[in-house]
Amino acid sequence: MNYLEPKQLELMPLSVEPAVAETFHQIEPEYQPLASVWDGLDSELLEKMLDFYPRTQPQLILDATVNTGRFWKGSSRPVVGMDIEAKHRPNLVGNNLRMSFRDNSFDVIVFDPPHIPNQGQDQSKDFNTRFGLVLKSSAQNGYNFSYLYPPFVQEAYRVLKPEGILFCKIADYVHGHRFQWAHVDFIRAAAEVGFCPCDCIVKIRKSPIVSPRWKTAHHARRHHCYWLSFRKSDKCE
Repeated sequence: MNYLEPKQLELMPLSVEPAVAETFHQIEPEYQPLASVWDGLDSELLEKMLDFYPRTQPQLILDATVNTGRFWKGSSRPVVGMDIEAKHRPNLVGNNLRMSFRDNSFDVIVFDPPHIPNQGQDQSKDFNTRFGLVLKSSAQNGYNFSYLYPPFVQEAYRVLKPEGILFCKIADYVHGHRFQWAHVDFIRAAAEVGFCPCDCIVKIRKSPIVSPRWKTAHHARRHHCYWLSFRKSDKCE
């Protein structure tokens, strides 16, 4: 394979004035612990995580599922945005199951995999637009995306530098009255290739991911997802 050098790619452009972006990097006068429950924006949490978990300031970050880049609005972080869908205009159109980067290229990788297997019959939800659905999952794969996790974490482990950090935003899902334990499947897959699972932050939202108009339910409605963190090391600290 002919590998790409990350420095060959143009980093994601800033979307705000530099003066605004600089506020993300102001150092707090006192130590600020990171809470295990978060109810704000993903971009704000990710910024805190990038200051909290890496041992040194990341020199190069890969967003392996960048979509429209919403995690990086207002950020001046050095990010390479990759997506399988060209319409999002990422830095690199590519498959995160077979990345075209050399080994040990990145300090941090961010991964936000799909968790809704298909649109279903209720077109009013428009999950394709809201959640950027590109991939589908069939009955053969259990109507979930867990089969994608092993090849992805294998590639993520390869292109991360030693002591590098993998962040994964992931949500569990109910399909056909069966609970899909996506976050458990991902943790197992990551640990099997050598990642050290380090932390879990629960992100909550005011309304469930699915429509509250449903009159009958057999499972609790999802008001949360997870941000998982892993280190390419045999220990977290």
